[in-house]
Amino acid sequence: MPALDVFSQHLAGLIPATGQSTFPAQLVAMLRALVPVDDASIIFYPERDLPVVEYFEEHETAGGSTLDVFAKGAFLLDPYYLAATRDRQFGVFRLRELSPSGFKDSEYYKTWYRNCGYQDECGFLIPTSEQGFVNIALGKTAARASFTQRERKLLQDIHPSVAALCQQHWAQSEGSKDGVDLRAQLHSALESFGSSLLTERETQVINLVLHGHSTKTVADKLSISMETVKLHRKHAYAKLEVSSQAELFYLFLDSLMSAKDYAGGDTLVAYLQPPARSQT
Repeated sequence: MPALDVFSQHLAGLIPATGQSTFPAQLVAMLRALVPVDDASIIFYPERDLPVVEYFEEHETAGGSTLDVFAKGAFLLDPYYLAATRDRQFGVFRLRELSPSGFKDSEYYKTWYRNCGYQDECGFLIPTSEQGFVNIALGKTAARASFTQRERKLLQDIHPSVAALCQQHWAQSEGSKDGVDLRAQLHSALESFGSSLLTERETQVINLVLHGHSTKTVADKLSISMETVKLHRKHAYAKLEVSSQAELFYLFLDSLMSAKDYAGGDTLVAYLQPPARSQT
């Protein structure tokens, strides 16, 4: 059946489904009918709150659910999330278009994308409000599979309609702009991670390492030599008592999730404090 016919048939069902709980699954069904994919997820980021997983195909790994790792705060390092929040980029993108050099060597990539089995990902980034947005991720997991030029063009062609439907569906879920801005708090925690123990330059290097930047791109961003980057990273690892990027990644996650009533600063301050002795 021609793609236009498939799109038209699904669209007829999607329009009245906006605002209904069935909308995310129906949207994924339409995208699957148009472009062959092995995996799909839809994550909604409200204005001030943590992400809401609207559609997800669960992956169980030796380390537990990849969704659990993502929801603990790892989403802060996701290239799609950063494109929408930091760079205000919206549209249809492949992961390779948004990720930094060296990203596939990062612990975030290994924990999230590789554990999901992705060989290629193409996703929609759609704004729903000033700071809210939706990320629709489509993945191919077969060996050496990738999105063809025709498939990418088709996703680009239907983007305006998909965006209009998503904005109508999720605009109703934005909630109040009052209260604590949880996402802003997490951004602050990431920026400040390690700052209580490290120099300013070491903190900058560690932050870029967590985001998946290679030694070369860290050097380029900070206008220092690659050897200086390696020296800062070595000193930072020693001070943080970690020996690898994997240990650094989980130290960040553990300290973030252990923070109670976070009010700013380095989450390691409270995390490394010895537990208070009980009064007897």
